[in-house]
Amino acid sequence: MWRQMVVSGLTIDPFTNSPIMILKDVESDKAVPIWIGLLEATAIASELENIKFSRPMTHDLLKNIMDTMEIRIIRVEVCDLRDNTYFALIHLSRDGEEITIDARPSDAIALALRSKAPIFVAEGVIQKARRVDLSAQEAIEGEDAKKWTEILESLGPDDFGKYKM
Repeated sequence: MWRQMVVSGLTIDPFTNSPIMILKDVESDKAVPIWIGLLEATAIASELENIKFSRPMTHDLLKNIMDTMEIRIIRVEVCDLRDNTYFALIHLSRDGEEITIDARPSDAIALALRSKAPIFVAEGVIQKARRVDLSAQEAIEGEDAKKWTEILESLGPDDFGKYKM
């Protein structure tokens, strides 16, 4: 099952200072945080804030190429989460033929925002995103791990500050 999502905002992970993109379910309070790079966050933030540059940035260039070649983004899907890495697919249409391209979620979503294409997340990804893998965190054990797991699982998009560009 797929859930339609919107980008509800960007924030910063207070522990790693990495940008986090928050996807929010349009029909419920479910949210999925996806850690992304600074350049990807800039591409997403500039579109969310309707900031236009004098020259096309990479995602704008790709959209311009797609428009010129009459390629349309049908939808973007965040389809998997494995080993703390999210996977996405971009579904394209050209001359009635559908093409699916593997992509990083941040790139797929930056393009979807520019194309006004819907964003979907697989229910399984939402469930996996709710679990916290603390096995790699040797410094956090026992009761501390349980406490942090409870804290992280209870966080929602409003618990983070707005990422400012």
